[in-house]
Amino acid sequence: MAYLILRIMINAVSIVAAVKFVDGITFTGQWWRMIIVGAVFGVVNSVIKPIVTFFTLPLIIFTLGLFTLVTNGLMLALTAALSDTFNLGLEIQGFWPAFRGALIISIVSMILSWLTGARNVKCHVHVDRHTGKGEGKSEGKDE
Repeated sequence: MAYLILRIMINAVSIVAAVKFVDGITFTGQWWRMIIVGAVFGVVNSVIKPIVTFFTLPLIIFTLGLFTLVTNGLMLALTAALSDTFNLGLEIQGFWPAFRGALIISIVSMILSWLTGARNVKCHVHVDRHTGKGEGKSEGKDE
């Protein structure tokens, strides 16, 4: 659970950085709505992005991975569209601001994940074969 909250917060802070540094990306609303936008961005990246990546795999291979930047921009644009649908306040004016924003989000997210150790958190679930009950445990690399 702590890992999920950490990822949502990293997404939200990364999107805030994109709002600050990229013309064409704006956010209007209360601060807590940005946290919801971070959660929406996480859901879009974990559910829709793998499907888009699968179908664009030939382009990704042909461009030696550079087309991944385009799919990242599309995922950010989709997040903004969902934000508009749910009245969360994130707006992006066109593809190029989304593309540049996705670059900023990727860089900030990578740095924050490294600083917080979010990439080292693993979750183990143990299921007792006699009772069928499971118990989860999160542990960091250093533990």
